[in-house]
Amino acid sequence: MPDFDVVSLPETDHVAEGDTAPDFTRPLVNEEYWEDRALDDVVDGPTLLVFHPMDGAFQGTYLYNTIDDHGWADDLDVLGLSISSPYAHKRLLAERGDGVRIFADPGAGVIEEYGVAHDIDGMTGVTEARPAVFLLAGDRTVEHAWVASDHPEFPDAEAIDDAVDRLVD
Repeated sequence: MPDFDVVSLPETDHVAEGDTAPDFTRPLVNEEYWEDRALDDVVDGPTLLVFHPMDGAFQGTYLYNTIDDHGWADDLDVLGLSISSPYAHKRLLAERGDGVRIFADPGAGVIEEYGVAHDIDGMTGVTEARPAVFLLAGDRTVEHAWVASDHPEFPDAEAIDDAVDRLVD
């Protein structure tokens, strides 16, 4: 038995397969620096857009370990996104997420637009992303979408592998 409760999250109207992923501009962090970038400017081929809770949360750690374990950053562009600051993203990238860049969305506007916002129990006014994965084609069409419906919940890595294989082959 896990030593935490599994909590069902409310239904959400999130970005879905076949939709065009909404464009946004936020600080994009890599291992060396960050700068404001628009999603439309950085998606020029298959891209995995991964929403995760705050840096340091075990769900984020699990997602980045899965990205590394499956070598997704070797096959396509992998972009993360969370409410954490660029400074926190730099620390995260120093520990894991080889080949990944992460957007900082501290105001949670992008998270709201994508329909993956989650209000943290016991923290009035603090919203973070529920884990979510969107596989985008070069024109930002969503080819595969997964959004957590429980906390904690993690994506089916093999389903993402299959979707990546279909898109990059």
